[in-house]
Amino acid sequence: MEHQQTDMKELARTLGQKRAAHSSILPIKAESHRFAEEILELLFPHFSRRTHGGSREILARVAGLEGRIHNVLKALPHVRKTPVRDITDKFFAKLPDLYDRLWLDAEAINRGDPASENVEEVVLAYPGFLAIAIYRIAHEFYLLGVPIFPRLLAEYAHQLTGVDIHPEAQIGTPLFIDHGTGLVIGQTTTIGSNVKLYQGVTLGALSVDKSLANTKRHPTIEDNVIIYAQAVILGGKTVIGHDSVIGGNSWVTKSVPPFSYVYQEIKVNVHTPDETNGGIDFVI
Repeated sequence: MEHQQTDMKELARTLGQKRAAHSSILPIKAESHRFAEEILELLFPHFSRRTHGGSREILARVAGLEGRIHNVLKALPHVRKTPVRDITDKFFAKLPDLYDRLWLDAEAINRGDPASENVEEVVLAYPGFLAIAIYRIAHEFYLLGVPIFPRLLAEYAHQLTGVDIHPEAQIGTPLFIDHGTGLVIGQTTTIGSNVKLYQGVTLGALSVDKSLANTKRHPTIEDNVIIYAQAVILGGKTVIGHDSVIGGNSWVTKSVPPFSYVYQEIKVNVHTPDETNGGIDFVI
């Protein structure tokens, strides 16, 4: 027993030393998740756990969020030397505009989905809207030069919704994500305004070579484009022209001009039992 205790103490000491070289005192991932929840509650009382108050409560929430951002940024490795206070001030100055853009996203989803009864339902229940909201918040921190934190926010949205949007992607307003599960928007993707994306769409790269890290690897989607389920669009030089429609299960690696319809034709053969002598017998 004494020998086992000695081994355990040695294990704890060794792991402690190894962890100290690669960790922060603050649990950054958990703090990032809490920040995402609290900023959504600030912007949308729909998400709040209690009755939403007036300006005094809003002021208290802002103060709490400022403190949380301050703690996270102080704990992050490789933080730019910009004073943390400057980052928080600039972020909160953008919130009114961010709020307006998110409502435009919600209204676009409500207009475009026959199953939606009202915009409040979109905010409360649609994973596509939740993914867009957290992306737009994360993107603002990316624009402010904050490392890692935007990615943690984006991955939290991915965990909740199944929608994977890199915080560095450039996305116009409004964006309509319908269903959303399995949707991927890569780091250097550019998306215009009034674009509609369905589940399983991939806006990805033709190559994942590390040497291409600083190049545009993902496609450009211009205004008013609709991309249906499971379509795959790849490559930094690929441009989908405005007002185009990309059909489901399409594989696109070359640019298409505006007003294009891209779709995959599938031949379906239908036979009666008589024509197949009682049916087809598949043997594996």
